[in-house]
Amino acid sequence: MLEQLSVFVANEVGSLHKVTSTLRENDINIRAIATFDAPEFGILRMIVDKPELAREKLLEKNFLVKATNVIAVNLEDRPGELDRVLGVIAEAGLNLNYVYSFVIRNSETPLMVMHIDDLEIATQILSENGVKVETSED
Repeated sequence: MLEQLSVFVANEVGSLHKVTSTLRENDINIRAIATFDAPEFGILRMIVDKPELAREKLLEKNFLVKATNVIAVNLEDRPGELDRVLGVIAEAGLNLNYVYSFVIRNSETPLMVMHIDDLEIATQILSENGVKVETSED
């Protein structure tokens, strides 16, 4: 499992830059990032290399930060692979709350970050179905 940080930011010019600047100033690398917006604020979801330090530094800058466990699955780069993985999750009766992708520079396959109701069961079911679930050590 991976630790994802969700940062609530105002929907105004420069707010995302304040987050990324804070991370840069503290030598924290962003591995994956996705933004979701609402009328008055945005939610920035990130996988970073130093989640505890990132949370600490963002809290010091008065950002609201929430840590959540997620999984990242390694998809084969072929048509229908995401559909196959989503089918495995659905057939297991697990709810997928959200998903976003990122690419590791030294890999030819994309990773999909997934927040699923039961991460342990999801990891087991996916592994049993030939899907590689990445760990924080990978």
